[in-house]
Amino acid sequence: MFGPEFLYVSVVVVIAWLYDYYNGANDAANAIATTVSTRVLSPGKALALAALLNGAGAFVSTRVAKTIGKGIVDPELLGGVVLIAALIGAVVWVALSTRMGLPVSVTHALVGGIIGAVAIPHHFGVLKVAGLSKILLGIVLSPLLGLLGAALLLILLYALSLRSTAASVQRRYSVLQLVSAAWMALSHGMNDTQNAMAMITVALYTTGAIQEFEVPWWVLVGSGLFMALGTYAGGWRVIKTLGMRIAKIRPIHGFAAETAAGGVIMAATFLGIPISTTHAITGAVLGVSVAERPRAVRWYVTRDIVLAWIFTIPGSAILAGVVYALLRLFF
Repeated sequence: MFGPEFLYVSVVVVIAWLYDYYNGANDAANAIATTVSTRVLSPGKALALAALLNGAGAFVSTRVAKTIGKGIVDPELLGGVVLIAALIGAVVWVALSTRMGLPVSVTHALVGGIIGAVAIPHHFGVLKVAGLSKILLGIVLSPLLGLLGAALLLILLYALSLRSTAASVQRRYSVLQLVSAAWMALSHGMNDTQNAMAMITVALYTTGAIQEFEVPWWVLVGSGLFMALGTYAGGWRVIKTLGMRIAKIRPIHGFAAETAAGGVIMAATFLGIPISTTHAITGAVLGVSVAERPRAVRWYVTRDIVLAWIFTIPGSAILAGVVYALLRLFF
């Protein structure tokens, strides 16, 4: 009962849920940064709301998990040391980024981890072009669609508020931002919790514990729980970067940004595309800021964020490759 395969799966589960925890900690900013910066909710209440709905999102769909688990390489190639190295590479990259206050793509950290760990024993030829193309499409489109959607929505909201006083607009969107924050948190949980689900399901599938690549119920529950715990712990430096350092925003901006970004993430989830929720919400925050007043945007902060995005896949790939080489010395 407690043989090598059980121990291997147990190690994968622990590391995958640690990854989920850091996913929630780094990406807490996605769901609540604008809500906290506009003072619609206190940090504690905002984190509690995000944690609850991030966890609930895990139960809505598993399409992204299948893309991560078998769309990049064949699941059989992800067994053993490869899978553990991929997860550790992603966890280390996300943990360092969270410490530095950089809102990076946790999803793409895992993609990079998989690429780096698989490439050493099997070479790059085993990578699936179709799956990577889908992920690349998400990298390009999610921030652009978030930016465009949020900018257009803000312009529409201003047009609808022409006859309203500034005080009434503030009150109206302070309430509506609670809805948009909940929408953003739910959509984030739907997409990002599936990364850890995919890795655990790969371990179960390659060891013969399950016969079909379907996510077991207990994996759903655990992934949602650890995502929620990480969210509640909160990556405060990341929240400050995303919600306060890019530009000063008000509730109407937060509502437009969260609504647009949540829509992009929700659509990608149902299409099975593992996009970066960070890319989507950062693009949306930029969109409302540019639509309002381009000069108010702190472009040097945006530059640092984009550089972190660019280096996430190669950085986590290198880390995973190093971890794989070290593990092979002992196993």
